[in-house]
Amino acid sequence: MTALAFVVICAVGLFGTRGFAWGAQGDVLSVRFGADGDRTRVVIDLEKAAQGRVVDAGGQGRVTLALNGVAPGRGLNGDGSGLVRSYAVSASGGSSRIQLELARGSEIERRFLLPPGDGVSHYRYVIDLKAVGGAVAAARAPSPSTPPPQPRRSGKPLIVIDAGHGGNDPGASGAGAREKTVTLAAALALKSELERTGRYRVRLTREDDRYVDLYRRVAIARQADADLFISLHADAGADPALRGASVYTLSEQGAGRAVREFTRGDNWHRELHLPGRDPSVDRILLDMTQRATQNRSAQFARVLLTHLEGSETPLLRRSHRDAGLAVLLAPDVPAVLLEMGFITNPEDERMLTDERARRRLMKTVADGIDRYFREPAAPMMTASNGLAAGQP
Repeated sequence: MTALAFVVICAVGLFGTRGFAWGAQGDVLSVRFGADGDRTRVVIDLEKAAQGRVVDAGGQGRVTLALNGVAPGRGLNGDGSGLVRSYAVSASGGSSRIQLELARGSEIERRFLLPPGDGVSHYRYVIDLKAVGGAVAAARAPSPSTPPPQPRRSGKPLIVIDAGHGGNDPGASGAGAREKTVTLAAALALKSELERTGRYRVRLTREDDRYVDLYRRVAIARQADADLFISLHADAGADPALRGASVYTLSEQGAGRAVREFTRGDNWHRELHLPGRDPSVDRILLDMTQRATQNRSAQFARVLLTHLEGSETPLLRRSHRDAGLAVLLAPDVPAVLLEMGFITNPEDERMLTDERARRRLMKTVADGIDRYFREPAAPMMTASNGLAAGQP
């Protein structure tokens, strides 16, 4: 089961009668919830813009906000989801008071106002909550609407290895080597290392000197329900003294591009296995899934760089980079791009073209993959993807 499928399963309970409470008239239209592990997103739909002010930050078992500039209409109340036990909307001195009774210790991580856009015709005030403290959570039974922990996939993890370039796209060139050749050799070596352990299933995006479209590479990983996607490349620079490996993960700008790429068609929610009942709900689910995927990608990048640093592999000074590269765009498959070294540097080129050195490098990468799957995921949070975050 992919992370996306898991979020969708959780969403069935989150966005039914409990997750949606539509107001009749007034400026506060609805309150909606989406939960992802120890975090919950609260979306307050508004007829017009509002400025938020925190009254209670969560220390007394509740979060209360005053929204200036909007009226509560008839008021709304109901059960919450995830970290929120229940909610109520009421009038308070010319503003609307949003009160969230918490199911466990929580605090506000981020809040921001979204203007109309992306197919949504109204404003949305978003509050992201994160769980804090274990004692409160342990002493209280979980709410029926709280999603279960993500199940571990059965069977061996599937690793998709992408050998960069190929065919009529040679990539960068060194004194005597082409990037497409060294990436394929490295991909085959990494496949051999992983299969030798007996712990993984492995698939290559290409097994010979042929060109594969960048978006096709992403599709291969998604269609295979991959647990990890790693794209292998060799860097190039005008300065031949420049050398060292680096790892790329998806940037925030790239995350926005990914949302645009995956929501272009009318049936985008089907491709991503989303309910398709309400576009704004599907966008929240996509955002949650993409955020979780970016977190796992960043976690693997850190693990991989730790192993590379401990080996004989030189690293760039800024070795963890981000970019909106096409091969990193999958919203539901953790992905990194490894620049193995500079093919334009004589020492790096010798390492990339020497079979023994290349095998040592791929053994280090395989060790990093082992550690990534062996250790539990550390709780992390990136900035919200696909939504422009700000502090209203």
